[in-house]
Amino acid sequence: MDNFIVSARKYRPVTFESVVGQQHITNTLKNAIKNNQLAQAFLFCGPRGVGKTTCARILAKTINCENLQPNGEACGVCNSCLSFQNGNSFNVHELDAASNNSVDDIRSLIEQVRIPPQAVRYKIYIIDEVHMLSQAAFNAFLKTLEEPPHYAIFILATTEKHKILPTILSRCQIFDFNRIRVEDMAAHLASIAQKENISYEPDGLHIIAQKADGGLRDALSMFDQIVSFSGGNVTYRSVIDNLNILDYDYYFNITDRLLNEDNAKTLLLFDEILSRGFDGAHFISGLSEHFRNLLVSKDQATLKLLEVSDGIKNKYLQQSQASSVSFLLSAMNIANQCDLSYKLSKNQRLQVELALLKMCNLLSVFNLAVTPLNAMPAAEGQLKKKPDSAVITPETEQKTAAGIPAANNVQPSHVVVEQPVMQTQVKETVKEEAVAEKPKIFIPNLQSATGSVKIPSLKDVGKTKEAMLEEEDPYIKGDAKNDYTPDQLLKCWSDYAARMKADGKKNLLTIFISNPPKPLGSNIYEVLVENKVQENLFRDERPSLLNYLRTTLKNFDIEINVRVDEVAVVKRPYTASEKFQHMAAKNPALAELKAKFNLDFD
Repeated sequence: MDNFIVSARKYRPVTFESVVGQQHITNTLKNAIKNNQLAQAFLFCGPRGVGKTTCARILAKTINCENLQPNGEACGVCNSCLSFQNGNSFNVHELDAASNNSVDDIRSLIEQVRIPPQAVRYKIYIIDEVHMLSQAAFNAFLKTLEEPPHYAIFILATTEKHKILPTILSRCQIFDFNRIRVEDMAAHLASIAQKENISYEPDGLHIIAQKADGGLRDALSMFDQIVSFSGGNVTYRSVIDNLNILDYDYYFNITDRLLNEDNAKTLLLFDEILSRGFDGAHFISGLSEHFRNLLVSKDQATLKLLEVSDGIKNKYLQQSQASSVSFLLSAMNIANQCDLSYKLSKNQRLQVELALLKMCNLLSVFNLAVTPLNAMPAAEGQLKKKPDSAVITPETEQKTAAGIPAANNVQPSHVVVEQPVMQTQVKETVKEEAVAEKPKIFIPNLQSATGSVKIPSLKDVGKTKEAMLEEEDPYIKGDAKNDYTPDQLLKCWSDYAARMKADGKKNLLTIFISNPPKPLGSNIYEVLVENKVQENLFRDERPSLLNYLRTTLKNFDIEINVRVDEVAVVKRPYTASEKFQHMAAKNPALAELKAKFNLDFD
């Protein structure tokens, strides 16, 4: 009895043409070989099972082929190709970096690089899972990777490019492998089934390809599993049962019940899905994907995004005609919100059932939103329709005079739209009057230092700010201003300085004490300061100062400006010599005393 070989190994590609779904990479490599433009290092990166290591082996075999074909493929019959296929080639070395990731392993590899190839042109080193190398191993490999011998070529493969050092990436030609499309994977599985004389259904192969998520090795492993399960008959039902996949029919049935607004049958069908062992999160994510496919099916331009078999595609096209875009978008939004909150919920089943009930009532909500105003029942207190009696209009009288039958001239009262228009006009008129009669509310000055704020009473509502101020203060009336004396202003100035002292504002207190205001005109004063710092301090305090002076003196025309006195003489203390000269000018005997006793200053 022959040993069984899994399909992933038995049907592993041996030429560039047999590689599935990576034509952009295989064509580039074949052209590089034919034009003799091979790089010193290649980096193959991409998801698992897409052909990275396979392409690395095919490239290694093709580089040293003695009879290269015109299409850039290896002949497969020369000594180099045969030794590679038999696994005894001395010129191709494979290293698994997952288990050989130390510095010593890389040093051993570097020692082997020094040995030239035997009977062929190149010596190839394939390092798989290169991201598993340690930091020290990467550093030890840098110099050799940058300047290898002319006969050495390195092919690195990884699933996690972001874990590789940038210094390594900069020394390699990088090839990004794509996920294999569902159609290409299903076609490859069909070709293998034909070679193995296995009966299959296209829908079943499409389910395997979708479940593999772009990895051909995973698809081949599932294919072998289902062949063993079904006894060589890969059907849609056998794939669904073996891989524990929720059937398409469940999603089509539950969508029909949602469109029919059948709450009871929807919940019963969901209970049946749970009884079969499926998780609620798996169901709601699949339902979101189903709605997305229905939305894609509504336009021929996006129909190519539907990765299903032809039989399932026809079902999608049929059901998409019965589903509106508004329903699908709203249902997708509800399903997405349910998926996000599912894991955090303590009652997960209730989350899914609540989402299904919302979807069931979407059409009712849409119909309610588009119902005309005159088609809705009149609420209590609103104007009701007149009885269905004939309404005679001027146009009706003209038609009657022209000989048109009266039956055609009578208009039913339910088409008369004067009532909603009149009601709207009345509402707008009332609204305008309410806006016109809105009273002006007096807003008191909360920064005032008078100590109390008068709150307007009900009898003051409607009065203007000026009228209320006139009643509160007899000095404020029209343009009249209260007169004050300079002494009163200085008294207020001193009181405000005392407030500065109590508040601990010493810098401001210095300005107020040393620089009293100087009158410039009627109610206009100026304060001179010595520098810009004092000017900025006074400007910050100026609003509060003006508010205090105006309210205390009852004159709102008072203005106080500040200016830096540029000609002010900087004051400095007198020296001992200056003091003696000043005193000697008044009393000459001091000079004689100083000269007689030969005195000097300390």
